[in-house]
Amino acid sequence: MSASTRSLRISPYLYLVPAFTTIMVFTIFPIFYSFYLSLLDWNMISQKVFVGFRNYVDLFTDGMFWKSVFNTFYFVIMYVPVKITLGLAFATLLFKKIRGLGFYRVGYYLPVITSLNAAAIMWLWLYNEKFGILNYVLMQLNIQPQNWLGSPRWAMLSIAVMSVWKSVGYDILLFLTGLSNIDKTYYEAADIDGASEISKFFNITIPLLSPVIFFVMVTSIIFSFQIFTQVYTMTPGGGPLKSTSVIVYYIYEMAFVHFRMGYASSLAYILFIFLLTVTLLQRKFVGSKVFYQ
Repeated sequence: MSASTRSLRISPYLYLVPAFTTIMVFTIFPIFYSFYLSLLDWNMISQKVFVGFRNYVDLFTDGMFWKSVFNTFYFVIMYVPVKITLGLAFATLLFKKIRGLGFYRVGYYLPVITSLNAAAIMWLWLYNEKFGILNYVLMQLNIQPQNWLGSPRWAMLSIAVMSVWKSVGYDILLFLTGLSNIDKTYYEAADIDGASEISKFFNITIPLLSPVIFFVMVTSIIFSFQIFTQVYTMTPGGGPLKSTSVIVYYIYEMAFVHFRMGYASSLAYILFIFLLTVTLLQRKFVGSKVFYQ
């Protein structure tokens, strides 16, 4: 084999080295290293002590862990359906020929490109009990103002509302792309048959948009289980009575407040396995109902 031929065979693999190295360093290695840490008792200062699976046993009897799991599911239930429904509704409206369409599209997408921490601080002031514009509007309507972020009743709901506002523009963009790819002949045929707008929406738009809906649902669920910045910024310490202490925030507390790196790693690994399982189940049971043209 000549040197030039050997070079041609090797060169494609050389182009893959940067991408392969990045994946190994930032994805594969952390997965295995976090599992290794989960088997240790370590506070980042003292000597590492191997404890086997004790951290995994302890988390099942940790009341705060289960509370954070409950809070996370509570957030998911409030966030995901509302975000997808509003995203689809706004995308359908924006797909119509209306004046100022570009302005509305940009307006809905601006929150997406806004820094999450900056957006959280802005909403922190909107929710302020004394100076917030939300309570000001309520008082003008003779409605009792609320301590939105200081009440266990309202804190998580307030964070969910902010999170929907922040991310719904991304869903709108995806749904608009999906709508533009639907063949118009389906709607023309439905018009000939006398189908109503509602009938066309549920019998044409939804089925043909199902791949996008499925993608948005999967990514939304993954994101909602990883929520952290809003909780950290808007309700430091996990909120009133720990009502906003979600699983990722609890992992942060265990690692960088209590310095229980081994226990925090076991929590992170459980979350990783759970999200992987949920994604695979969604692909198997929900993905099978997706209609691909």
